[in-house]
Amino acid sequence: MPVYLWVGNDSSNKKVKGEEEAPNEDAVRTKLIRQKIIPSKIKEKPKDLFENIAMFQPKITGEDIIVFARQFSTMIDAGLPIIQCLDILFTQQENPAFKKILKKIKEDVEGGQTLADALGRFPDLFDNLFVNMIAAGEAGGILDVILQRLAAYLEKAAKLKAQVKSAMMYPMITIVIAVIVVCVILVFVIPVFQDMFAGLGKNLPIPTQIVVNLSNFVKGNIVYMLGGLGLFIFAYKRFYSTPKGEELMDDLFLKLPVFGNLLRKVAVSKFTRTMSTMMSSGVSILESLDIVAKTAGNKTIEKAIYGVRAGISEGRTMSDPLLETGVFPNMVCSMIAVGESTGALDTMLGKIADFYDDEVDSAVEGLTAAIEPMMMVFLGVVIGGLVVSMYLPIFKMAGAIG
Repeated sequence: MPVYLWVGNDSSNKKVKGEEEAPNEDAVRTKLIRQKIIPSKIKEKPKDLFENIAMFQPKITGEDIIVFARQFSTMIDAGLPIIQCLDILFTQQENPAFKKILKKIKEDVEGGQTLADALGRFPDLFDNLFVNMIAAGEAGGILDVILQRLAAYLEKAAKLKAQVKSAMMYPMITIVIAVIVVCVILVFVIPVFQDMFAGLGKNLPIPTQIVVNLSNFVKGNIVYMLGGLGLFIFAYKRFYSTPKGEELMDDLFLKLPVFGNLLRKVAVSKFTRTMSTMMSSGVSILESLDIVAKTAGNKTIEKAIYGVRAGISEGRTMSDPLLETGVFPNMVCSMIAVGESTGALDTMLGKIADFYDDEVDSAVEGLTAAIEPMMMVFLGVVIGGLVVSMYLPIFKMAGAIG
């Protein structure tokens, strides 16, 4: 069915515009008049030649989902029906890829499906947590509140992810740049000095000879070194894609000296935030734990959460099996025990999440502050050492002449 772009004036004579899917121009005009809009211009939207080629379509980001939840919540709170909300969201959406999905969601809801079922058709965008909370909101008649909570949760989760990514990327980028600079020096700069020193007819200082030998080795084996690096990356990805490999590597990540502590704090924050959001929205604790385990992002954490779920299904409290996992700090387990005894577990989980969000902020700031001087020293020692080693013969010559 073609899509038409239109421009017109609403009941207050304000200029408005949008787009509408309809069989013909007359159908668009009729629909606009029913909405008390007087159209001044209607034309068929030109077709995009690349609309069916995925690689040419813009990606749907987390920010798109957050804005969707915020706007949807506002419209539901204003009393608009779900289908009308979806129609407005579809019309105003600028991302063509997301627009297509909103169109399908709207058609499914118009066909009699629940909003949760319609969203569940797109698990890459709306995960189990999102869909289950929407289902709880529909069942309890608090869809606007649920959407607000989802938007707030997604914003904090995105912030947490960005912080961890920033903390991880800085040292990685610095090391990659250092390796590239060292390789350029060894392959292109050192040979120039080597040719110059060859005419001296004297033995080179030991540091200089080591650098020259290293340069010869890199030049002669750089293809094999690059091939070995590619093979290592391929082997790592294959190993990590296996269940056993993923479990071993995730456990290793949590035991890393500096980053492991940060990852553990992120895991605690994500676990408590998600549990708090779902339980306060009316999702049962067992179902919440099942969803949280699937979205943990770490096999060790996932295994621990499933162990907690098994303990609760046997009639135990959450805090005891949580403590037995050895993954979560004692303070977290103690606070959860207080929340269970007072009947305010969702509130306590929210407070723990807020506390660990601050802990992650402090950890990232401290990590960045510690890494910067370490990287500077690393670069200075490596690159400075190469430069000094190559100038040692020149210093020796100058001393002899003196």
